[in-house]
Amino acid sequence: MTAATEIAFENTFVRDLDGLYLPWQAAPAPDARLVLLNESLAGELGLDPAQLRTPEGVALLTGTTVPDSATTVAQAYAGHQFGNYSPRLGDGRALLVGELVTPDGARRDLHLKGSGRTPFARGGDGRAPLGPMLREYVISEAMHALGVPSTRSLAVVATGEPVLRDRGPEPGAVLARTAASHLRVGTFQFAAATGEVDVLRRLAEYAIARHHPQASSPLELYRAVIAVQAELVARWMQIGFVHGVMNTDNMTISGETIDYGPCAFLDAHDPATWYSSIDSGGRYAYGNQPGIAQWNLARLGESLLGLFADSQEEAVRLATEELAGFADAYLAARDRGYLAKIGVGTPELLADLFAVIEDQKPDHTLFFRRLSEAARGDAGPVRALLSDPAALDPWLESWRAAGPDADAMDRVNPVYVPRNHLVEEALGAAVEGDLEPVQWLLQVLADPFTEREGYERYAQPAGPDSPPFTTFCGT
Repeated sequence: MTAATEIAFENTFVRDLDGLYLPWQAAPAPDARLVLLNESLAGELGLDPAQLRTPEGVALLTGTTVPDSATTVAQAYAGHQFGNYSPRLGDGRALLVGELVTPDGARRDLHLKGSGRTPFARGGDGRAPLGPMLREYVISEAMHALGVPSTRSLAVVATGEPVLRDRGPEPGAVLARTAASHLRVGTFQFAAATGEVDVLRRLAEYAIARHHPQASSPLELYRAVIAVQAELVARWMQIGFVHGVMNTDNMTISGETIDYGPCAFLDAHDPATWYSSIDSGGRYAYGNQPGIAQWNLARLGESLLGLFADSQEEAVRLATEELAGFADAYLAARDRGYLAKIGVGTPELLADLFAVIEDQKPDHTLFFRRLSEAARGDAGPVRALLSDPAALDPWLESWRAAGPDADAMDRVNPVYVPRNHLVEEALGAAVEGDLEPVQWLLQVLADPFTEREGYERYAQPAGPDSPPFTTFCGT
């Protein structure tokens, strides 16, 4: 394996997309200490975990010392944040180190979060607290294990400097994460706002080559992004994931989930559920996510209009036609996933099922997992999750008649998801210096579909007397 100081990075983003970044360097990390290292991911990237644990490896993971092959930059992007347009966002506290080509030929960004102020910082300190960086590590790795496309976490490194937040000083940290790329809808919004068609065209060509090589034009790129986002949001809905901050700068062109600030998982199945302290109107509530995804994709279409056709009228017509396909693509993906969750191929069963669970609001994860017990003949556990168990009985009768496959259901319905109260409990302990709860949580979430004796608490929601759960962005 190559030493950390000799890792070969490529820099196609920097080479091909001048005008969409600013060269920058990470701030010092005076007493850097490796907190978590994802050894399996390191191996997939072709990196030696032992080398990453050396002082040189830790320096790479904080960005303070990088190989000569790396060119660290802060990426530029714009975005709609809670519906309000900001023309200049960008990596205010993050750096792209470069791109790793894995042993199997995949290209992955290495990106550092919490590495210090950049010119895009907009008044922030450029730092990140340890708790939120651990949150992103835990949730992103859980999403990967659940089969949901996601950025992934390579390491969390404590910097040795405190950061000041509303709740007081907290330990500072840097998250090293990987992604197919960090191209966002907001990247296209920024490129379009420059008014330079060449910049926008180069960005579209780059996105096609890197993510959607089957696309032969910007219009086909738009179609491809619509398709991958429809699939992604359907997966979110099936596992009860609430992103919490679906701004356009948090929607990727690749179709990966990105940014895990105020995210959470449903306990009760309620479309109106939202957790984020900064989402006062519930804009990004669980049930709103498909509609918000379509709204974000409309903003992408607006950014690409100049590449769709010579006339504005024709470009708008083409974009509108493509965007209209999102709803059908999303519903098809949603229904495929839910039919797998209930172990049958009978779409007619879904509408009545949704009506029952939206009315009765059972625990989302437990409901679908316990359905397999009903498929094996014992409906008691799933009925016990409803305040009116009899409300489910007509649906259960029709569903059983369709012959559900219980074993297939167990392969797609997780036992374990990152339960909000357990995540907060583990992060609180880690900030105080006890990493063991985080390590146990990561171990459980790495195999979410296999029920294990002794891990019952990881499958349960918070008790009925627990206070309402609220997430914070953690920036």
